[in-house]
Amino acid sequence: MKPLRHEFLVRFGAALFIASLAAPGFAQGADYRIGFVNGERLFREAAPAKRAQQKIEKEFAARDAEIQKLSKQVRDMQALLEKDGVTMAEPERRSKERDLANMSRDLQRMQREFREDLNLRKNEELTAVQERANKVIQQIAIDEKFDLIIQEPVIYASPRIDITDRVVKALADK
Repeated sequence: MKPLRHEFLVRFGAALFIASLAAPGFAQGADYRIGFVNGERLFREAAPAKRAQQKIEKEFAARDAEIQKLSKQVRDMQALLEKDGVTMAEPERRSKERDLANMSRDLQRMQREFREDLNLRKNEELTAVQERANKVIQQIAIDEKFDLIIQEPVIYASPRIDITDRVVKALADK
C-alpha cells in the first residue's frame, strides 16, 4: 500500500505545483525547469530494456518451441482424424479422439502457464528497469537543476521539455 500512497502523493504534489504556476502573483519572474519522460519510448529504446527483452526471449524460447511442437501435433492429429476418421475402426478412432482431447488440454494448460510465467518475468524485468530509470531521472533532475520532471500519463508535453533522449542515453552509459 505504501508505494501507491507515495505515487499518489508525488502526482498530487506535481499537480499542485503545476496549478500554483498558473496562480496569479506566484513568485513572479521565477524560472522553472520542467521536464517530461516518455515511459513507453524509454522501455522501447533504452539499452537495459532491450537487454531485458532479449533475456526474457532467450529464457522462454525452449518452452515456446515445445508449445509450437505440441500445437503442430494437435493440428496433425485433427487433420488425420478428419481425413481418415470415417475409415478407421471404431476403437482406433475413439483412441485417437481421446489422445487428441488430452493433447489439446495439455496444450491449453501449457499456453496458459507460459503466458502467466512470461507476464510475471516481464513485470519483474520492467520493474528493475523502471527503478534504474528513476535513479537516472533523479540524477538528471539534480545535475541539470530541474524543478519538476513528469512521467506519463500526460495528455500533452512539448518536445522542448521532453528529456527522454537524455534518459535513454544515460541508461546506455551505465
